[in-house]
Amino acid sequence: MPADRERLLEIAVGAVADACVVCRRVQAHLLKSDSITKADRSPVTVADFASQAVVVRKLRQAFDSCPMIAEEASDALRQPGATALRGRVLDAVHAIWEDAAEDAVLDAIDVGAHARVDETGFWTLDPIDGTKGFLRGQQYAVSLAWIEAGEPVLGVLGCPNMSAAFNRSFAEADPHGVIYAALAGSGVQEFTADAPTDSSRNIAIRADGAVAATPIRVCESVESGHTSGSDRARIMDQLGDTAEPARLDGQGKYAVVARGQADAYLRIPTNRDYIEKIWDHAAGDIVAREAGCVVTDIRGERLDYSHGDGLSRNCGVVCATPQLHPRIIDAVTKLGL
Repeated sequence: MPADRERLLEIAVGAVADACVVCRRVQAHLLKSDSITKADRSPVTVADFASQAVVVRKLRQAFDSCPMIAEEASDALRQPGATALRGRVLDAVHAIWEDAAEDAVLDAIDVGAHARVDETGFWTLDPIDGTKGFLRGQQYAVSLAWIEAGEPVLGVLGCPNMSAAFNRSFAEADPHGVIYAALAGSGVQEFTADAPTDSSRNIAIRADGAVAATPIRVCESVESGHTSGSDRARIMDQLGDTAEPARLDGQGKYAVVARGQADAYLRIPTNRDYIEKIWDHAAGDIVAREAGCVVTDIRGERLDYSHGDGLSRNCGVVCATPQLHPRIIDAVTKLGL
């Protein structure tokens, strides 16, 4: 029911705000030893684990159960040689969860280690999306969404280093940050990340429809590993006049399109076997759609979140203004991508 979802969203905003506090503090005192390497060679930091722990803790305080599919698990932290890393994670968590014990933190992290979808609804969380951006002191996002019947019905994007002002470079860390919160059928709100209960405003994408009259601006990652830059360039050539891309890491790219600072975000798979993870898209998906954007895969089909932790029924992602989206899908078709 709407009232239940509003309560879910309120708690989710608080949970993401807590995670933003933790991430800021870790980033401010980042040490090389605060990262390890997972099997896929992507960096994981103290903040990833601590962020997941404090989000889960907030949700469990509010609700009897916390079904969740999240990115992190505590396996690496439980290894005998990870004593120092566990200590730093615990220190980071204490910024929000003052009396947290080590076992409680590890158990909270593992709440998200589920591969099965709960039919009645479940959370999906990326505690830090854009870890490389985090490590550089630039953009990243804490991304939390609630899924029902294969669709995100609410989402929260915490962007601790992103400015509400469009003229601030994404390479600079904003001192306050922003949080975007979306509820199905209710639009999007923008909050100041360090004071989410004190300030908010509704946002919407540009409504002038003049996409063809101005250069098209897309969002790109600073470091691109899971999307094909050459295919994206071919698509942009099909669309015509383009502007300098907005370059930032993490799911905040959805918010940049949603708030009208860019026209599109394209994620073109580098190979046919690559499957997008649901936590990389769910929160950004609903934030963008509630702001008026269109979000599909590169075939123009809606993203389907009902198949475990992967978007296995989809191929790539296209998030764009409603005027531009059909032109991108047409270009993808013409290019045979």
